[in-house]
Amino acid sequence: MAKNSIRVRYAPSPTGHLHIGNARTAIFNYLFARHNKGKFIIRIEDTDTKRNVADGEISQLDNLKWLGLDWDEGPDKPGDFGPYRQSERRSIYEPLIQKLLDEGKAYESYRTEEELAADREEQKARGVMPHYEYEFEGMTEDEKNQKIADAKAKGLKPVIRFKVPKNHDYKWDDMVKGPLSFNSDSIGGDFVIAKRDGMPTYNFAVVVDDHLMEISHVFRGDDHVSNTPKQLMIYDAFGWDAPKFGHMSLITSADSGKKLSKRDESIIQFIEQYRDLGYLPDAMFNFITLLGWSPVGEDEIFSKQQFIKMYDYTRLSKSPAKFDNKKLEWINNQYVKSSDEDVVMDLALRQLIAKGNIPANPDAKTVEWARKLINVYKQQMSYMAQINEMADVFFHEPDQVSGDALEEISNDTAPVVLEEFAKRAKELDIFDKVEILKTIKAVQKDTKIKGRKLWMPIRIAVTHEMSGPELPESIELIGRDKALEHIEQTLKQIN
Repeated sequence: MAKNSIRVRYAPSPTGHLHIGNARTAIFNYLFARHNKGKFIIRIEDTDTKRNVADGEISQLDNLKWLGLDWDEGPDKPGDFGPYRQSERRSIYEPLIQKLLDEGKAYESYRTEEELAADREEQKARGVMPHYEYEFEGMTEDEKNQKIADAKAKGLKPVIRFKVPKNHDYKWDDMVKGPLSFNSDSIGGDFVIAKRDGMPTYNFAVVVDDHLMEISHVFRGDDHVSNTPKQLMIYDAFGWDAPKFGHMSLITSADSGKKLSKRDESIIQFIEQYRDLGYLPDAMFNFITLLGWSPVGEDEIFSKQQFIKMYDYTRLSKSPAKFDNKKLEWINNQYVKSSDEDVVMDLALRQLIAKGNIPANPDAKTVEWARKLINVYKQQMSYMAQINEMADVFFHEPDQVSGDALEEISNDTAPVVLEEFAKRAKELDIFDKVEILKTIKAVQKDTKIKGRKLWMPIRIAVTHEMSGPELPESIELIGRDKALEHIEQTLKQIN
């Protein structure tokens, strides 16, 4: 590796969909690499086979691409440092594990899960933090060998544990949090580096992969801080230089202040869910980048290229990042407003079809009608799924006028306006927003009724709502027959 060359990685586990927090990790590594003209690598950490899900890897990569990320090496872009799936690297890990065994830096451990659980319960009863206690403590070499022989005779398979040095401080200058230090006696004892099936654990495999893939910098979530001293021990055991570490702040809910939890269903947390709701990928990229990183100045809307140009890891926040759904909606709305009409049309039409408001294979007339409808709501929509709720009046027959709306039109002038408008609307050769607006103004001229008393009765009668998009457009979209039918029903009700 050339001196000072930048190589960073995002290493997801194929255990489910792409989470907001994981997406942020990917984006921050991506921006760091692109800003510094370095390499961005994807590595799949799939050693925990019990948690892997079908198509988990495909889902992760597909959603990263949707967000606008591209990478230089990965399972779908082989490079000089592959394979890029940990499950395909066992032949790399095994001789390195054996090397630690041969050097006495690791050993076979035959303690069963039941015995380990009993140890933890006994430690809790003593008021001691649960930890692994060396199972051969105080034994002679013969006694140790006999205990191992007995375990093998029972058919027990060992895990491989790393022998943690006693009372040693592990320090690093974290790129986000500053100087950090852990004493080796505080990490819970000798830890497992290979499971009973021979598969390496995370803390071992990640060190080997980062070293052999020549990773220069590791940006990851704050929850990995406690893993770092264990990883530094393995780097030391092999005599390897560790990369620079940066641990990003937690993401918390703006409402509760609590750490974002995948079990908290009050917040949508997976990228695929936002895709399904019709959010725009550039808006999601923008919003996520501002979770724990701040640009210079007050602006908050930037393109991906702008983020790449101005990205500076020293502006990563040490304080928790607040996930504010209202801010996300605002950012997405800014992108919707400025997006190409065809982009908005395509995404919103999909939402209308998914809800059953538009046929799955609409004809040209329906598509053109939908285009007009979507354009009416384009400025208001925070995300495309809102079109179904906002435009509900165009798909479902409204209930009778009631409440404040009924009170609004319970006067002497409302029937006059409605009867005059209905009479003129029936006679229109072209029923569009231009002619409808002319008709409303003609009603005003002839009846001398204007302002709220003119517009509100027509809106309430036709839509049964007191607010909404421009009235002429709304009436055109509802159509002449429905509009007249609604007016007739309302006249019967108020008369």
